[in-house]
Amino acid sequence: MFRVDKKFFVFLIICNLTLAHENEEFEYDEIEEEPSSNRPNIIFILADDLGFNDVSFHGSSQIFTPNIDALAFSGVILNRYYVNPICTPSRSALMTGKYPIHTGMQHTVLFGAEPRGLPLNEKLLPEYLKPLGYSNHIVGKWHLGSYKKVYLPLMRGFESHVGCWTGHHDYFDHTAEETGMWGLDIRRGYDVAYDLHGKYTTDVITDESVKIINSHNASQPLFLYIAHTAVHSSNPYSPLPAPDDTVAKIKNIEDYKRRKFAAIVHHLDESVGAVVKSLADKNMLHNSIIIFSSDNGGPAENFNLNAASNYPLRGVKNTLWEGGVRAAGFIWSPLISQHSRVSNQLIQVADWLPTLYSAAGGDLSTITTKLDGIDLWDELSQQTTADSKRKEVLHNIDNIWGSSAVMVNEWKLIVGTNYNGQWDSWYGPAGNRDPLSYPVKDLLTCKAGRALERISMMPKPDDILKLRSEATISCTNDPPKECNPLKTPCLYNVVKDPCEKNNLFEVYPNIAKALLVRLQDFNASALPPGNLAIDERGNPKHFSYVWTNFGDYI
Repeated sequence: MFRVDKKFFVFLIICNLTLAHENEEFEYDEIEEEPSSNRPNIIFILADDLGFNDVSFHGSSQIFTPNIDALAFSGVILNRYYVNPICTPSRSALMTGKYPIHTGMQHTVLFGAEPRGLPLNEKLLPEYLKPLGYSNHIVGKWHLGSYKKVYLPLMRGFESHVGCWTGHHDYFDHTAEETGMWGLDIRRGYDVAYDLHGKYTTDVITDESVKIINSHNASQPLFLYIAHTAVHSSNPYSPLPAPDDTVAKIKNIEDYKRRKFAAIVHHLDESVGAVVKSLADKNMLHNSIIIFSSDNGGPAENFNLNAASNYPLRGVKNTLWEGGVRAAGFIWSPLISQHSRVSNQLIQVADWLPTLYSAAGGDLSTITTKLDGIDLWDELSQQTTADSKRKEVLHNIDNIWGSSAVMVNEWKLIVGTNYNGQWDSWYGPAGNRDPLSYPVKDLLTCKAGRALERISMMPKPDDILKLRSEATISCTNDPPKECNPLKTPCLYNVVKDPCEKNNLFEVYPNIAKALLVRLQDFNASALPPGNLAIDERGNPKHFSYVWTNFGDYI
């Protein structure tokens, strides 16, 4: 049996914390490439805190998401798609193509009064796409730093931004309460968008996205990053804001919190439909790539005062269990030759930067910085094999909280855990998981379904039910073999056991030892977390109760 010396775990936690990174403004050598109107439009739709079981294409019929499903079933459903366990780390990985441990963004989230941001020496996805001729726009949540203007979207490759700078806000009044501070957080560029008061955030994001698409100059390719605040909790005094008339229409969910949550998801789904319709109306859909993703697992069972579901996966948001890091996601495009399939290829959120850069016609050999992301465009767009160039995923290393997890092929090792193990169980609701209860015909009448029919991309009803069955994860009812990662690591075969019930640490000690060594290798390359203490000078009360780039004023 393989025994782990306690000193070894201490080493995993503290080794190599002397590396440093600087938040200094950085200039890049732009790559000269010929802009082309033939490059595909890229629409990246990022949901916030959406659980694996909160979309109906994964098997649950409790919350019906027809527009999202129509895209999923006509694209490539990513059944082994991983993100980071919480907001800021995932967004940093998406924008940089690097694991958060390599940018100092691995521990918790950025706060509005924290004097830091995603390091300025990191080149972001829109900055890679700009030399290819792309017009880059972000709508919605930023959450990668607002300490100074140089950290904001308009200084980091985007041409426009309507949305919030911090991690959440109220969907109606757009105020954000965090770290004992409270203020307004809704912007149009650098300006406070007072005129949007009372307008539902998801609908604001939808309207702005459609506006950008409708006014887009077709001679340029478009990169539109739609970063929803849905379904993240709002402020504690109103954690799940949804229009009353939408809530009233939901009759099949008894639990009131879950019903309000479903109403928030409904507006998210309608947003996806409106975006797809506008792309079709603008004659852009035939040359577009659409990615849909959650930034992390769902906060279930009142975690963060929310009502998401990752069923049947284990854990919640900000844990390293599958429920925290396996995301609902897919890629859709007419440029994909093998579409309408479920892919079990391993993919991580950091892969999107090289994958999309490659899909856009960029030359990856010109990227001199070391990326953790892998270009998977060819295998996503052409191949149906379950194999993938990606063989491993670092889920995270958090040396402050003492938790880490790595996956190599089908094997996943978890060392330590967050919240002292309080959120390490399995949480519902499961919803009705009978495939026959699924209203396939409604997919053809929703906005996305009708738009996809116009370009002959919708699969047949029988194929939809087959795909839905393949995308549904089921687990045995056998009692779990207990494992406490605070005492000893946990090892799982997540292909055979995606619900992480059968700990195999003592059964396969050599595999466990190899994964521990791999964690050690990763940790040796980790930058120290960049978190800084909250600065009272960033309190919105000093700026007429508005969250602002306070570092420019001190």
